[in-house]
Amino acid sequence: MNALKTRSRNTRRALMLGSASAAAALVLAGCSSSGGDGGDDGDGGDGDGASGDELKISTILPQTGNLSFLGPPEFAGVELAVAELEEAGYEYDISLSHHDSGDTTTDIATQSADAVVQEGASVVIGAASSGSSFTFIDKMIDANIVMISPANTAPDFTDYDDNDVYWRTAPSDVLQGRVLGNLMTGNGAANVAFLVVNDPYGTGLAENARMAVESAGGSVVAEELFNPGETNFATQVSSIMGQNPDAIALITFDEVNLAVPALSDAGVTGDMMYFVDGNLSNTFDFPEGTLEGALGTQPGAIAEGDFKDRLLEQDPELVDFNYAAESYDAVVLAALAAAQGGGTDADTIKANMQSVSEGGTKCTTIQECLDLLADGEDIDYDGVSGPIEFNEQGDPTSAYIGVYEFGADNRYEFVRAEEGTI
Repeated sequence: MNALKTRSRNTRRALMLGSASAAAALVLAGCSSSGGDGGDDGDGGDGDGASGDELKISTILPQTGNLSFLGPPEFAGVELAVAELEEAGYEYDISLSHHDSGDTTTDIATQSADAVVQEGASVVIGAASSGSSFTFIDKMIDANIVMISPANTAPDFTDYDDNDVYWRTAPSDVLQGRVLGNLMTGNGAANVAFLVVNDPYGTGLAENARMAVESAGGSVVAEELFNPGETNFATQVSSIMGQNPDAIALITFDEVNLAVPALSDAGVTGDMMYFVDGNLSNTFDFPEGTLEGALGTQPGAIAEGDFKDRLLEQDPELVDFNYAAESYDAVVLAALAAAQGGGTDADTIKANMQSVSEGGTKCTTIQECLDLLADGEDIDYDGVSGPIEFNEQGDPTSAYIGVYEFGADNRYEFVRAEEGTI
């Protein structure tokens, strides 16, 4: 067991490469097993879980690009899940390889997807960016590789024709948008503005936040779009400030590092700014007090206590924990689906993903869930990210949205969590 824990940590270090072609050269050997037919009855598979079977997991997560700050906690969550599955005596061998998703200004994600297909993975964890996921989701559908994103929130995925390949452990921005809009109006903002990255994530979140603002009686007086990778926000900031908003939602990725100084120069104080999951970070290098009073929303439960300690054992340098829990749960759910169905092939995993997330005996740890499965029990895994409970579209139907507040040191602290259903 300890050997695989070491292997998973070493695998990450070996495969942290900037190009998919380099990653392909270090692909783990072996092919996915095909232990089962993955029928439609929620049991799937006819494999016997022989020790030669292997659950092949690949990741396509940000090592570079405008969401690279999300990479470390997501990798830590994946690796922690693999290590703890092995420690719990998981019946299948697990192989793990990491690939870069980059961002939508490059084709790194599609190159990585090609490498994952060649590896013969059963499951890919990723991407973080909704826009990046859209660049390779069709490759995963064609190759019949289960794709579980820990961070995609664009509503567009809900109705995507995915042949049951696509799942996500982060909730649709129908929920985060609702919380964000209500947070702004609940704090007294009658006229709000949005600065929005022009991609499926940004426009989807903005649309849902707008509906919440207007439902609460507020008005969206400005909505300025910019392209990913934008470096000059003078035009957008000028347009926004011309409308005299009470609050400004920054629906961006790491472009926020340039947008905030532009807003500050225009007289915007921290308590007028609202951040979202794409930019909520503890790594900002702004003058002291710049973000004081700013609020942010983040899908998922806060990583704290024992889970946070376990993540830090995987990566002692973590300063952000965004989507670590969702990454952990993505791996655990795929592994439990394989165990319940009796095979590591994609069809078996697809056929059992929804079943292990709802309707059975509650379990909250890997060991507890595996013990119940060994006793022939139907399980309902409630993870570290929340209750999950997939619907037929592969979306979690219930989730938490955390609310955070920045202090004078430009670091955020947890305020509260709001549970909602979609």
